[in-house]
Amino acid sequence: MWGLLIDVGRWPEWGPSVRHATLATSRFELGSSGTVRTVVGLELPFEVTCFEEGRCWSWSVAGRPATDHVVEASGPDASRVAFGVPWIATPYLVVCRMALRRLDELGRREVGPPRVT
Repeated sequence: MWGLLIDVGRWPEWGPSVRHATLATSRFELGSSGTVRTVVGLELPFEVTCFEEGRCWSWSVAGRPATDHVVEASGPDASRVAFGVPWIATPYLVVCRMALRRLDELGRREVGPPRVT
């Protein structure tokens, strides 16, 4: 799941508000920057403001704090993803819920059905 969250080329697959994203730096890490184009056509700069490999990252978009992304292991072959938003952006939680559903579907497709042992 972590790979889906940090691969900017795949953000449109799960992010309902993202049409396209480009990373301006060579790696996705603390301080990485790029641009994100929204579904309404706005192209905005972003910067990764917090980063813990395999666990979480946060960003600012157009200089404003945006979404936190967290991945937690919930079993040997499972993980849980959570988002956080600034209180001022509480209505954006509806979009986050859609994104989480899409991530779940993508994860299930890529990992496959649970293994029986």
